[in-house]
Amino acid sequence: MLSLCPGSSKLEYVDELKPIGGEETLTETAAALQRAAAIMARLRGPDGCPWDREQTFDTIKRHTLEETYEVFDAIERRAWPDLKDELGDLLLQVLFYAQMASEAGHFDLRDVAENLNAKLIRRHPHIFPPKDGGAVEAADSNAVLRNWEQIKLEEKKAKPAAESMLDDVPRSMPATLEASKLGSKAAKVGFDWPDSSGLFAKMDEEIAELMVEVEANHRENVEAEFGDLLFTAMNLARHLKVDAESALRRSNAKFRARFAAMEREAGGAVVLEAMQPEELERLWAQAKAAETKA
Repeated sequence: MLSLCPGSSKLEYVDELKPIGGEETLTETAAALQRAAAIMARLRGPDGCPWDREQTFDTIKRHTLEETYEVFDAIERRAWPDLKDELGDLLLQVLFYAQMASEAGHFDLRDVAENLNAKLIRRHPHIFPPKDGGAVEAADSNAVLRNWEQIKLEEKKAKPAAESMLDDVPRSMPATLEASKLGSKAAKVGFDWPDSSGLFAKMDEEIAELMVEVEANHRENVEAEFGDLLFTAMNLARHLKVDAESALRRSNAKFRARFAAMEREAGGAVVLEAMQPEELERLWAQAKAAETKA
């Protein structure tokens, strides 16, 4: 078993932690990761790849977001060979950041891994009991999440106080996730709707306010009111325990499938473009009905 020494980020090996799959698998995995890190260092080296050498944290970050969404896409398609490839591309982002940070003297890949190891052990005391305390019980996943949140609170106490409790919600998050996180944070101090019924009413209110601005043709206000509507929708999703990003991606996939069926039925995109609205609506209803039967 492993435990974290109090006041230290280093791990103390109390008992040997046996890897799943055996020592040989662990050694092969470590060797593969070591080779990947060495390749990245070579690419960034003095005689390395010009493109890789030119990259910075700011130029790479957009690729990180793209690769993350490609991982999502592979999972949703249950395309396991693609997922293996996309996870490699996502790992490349970690290697890139760690190499650049190492060059700047901030930290290296080993520091990243050790920090993760320490965090996983610290936040799973029901699996890795602390040396200076008894075992923590966690009978189900809800208990695990409660423990996790409590440990996170203790960790934050050791850090400099933030000006706002919302400061730890990254502004660079996808807007749907940021809105959900902000709502969750505010809910912790009781600033929230008691249940989803109030949010349905709030949605109606926001739609009415949006319509007023649309009719007045106030473009800036239209954007602001539309944003308020989306923010309310994200909080409704939170109350309904719906992952808004996954829900929208699912609807996007559904639209793609139905529209493709319309194109096939019409005989191609060119024919589809020449159709009247009522014909398009008929094809849409037909695609939807076929989907239901399937």
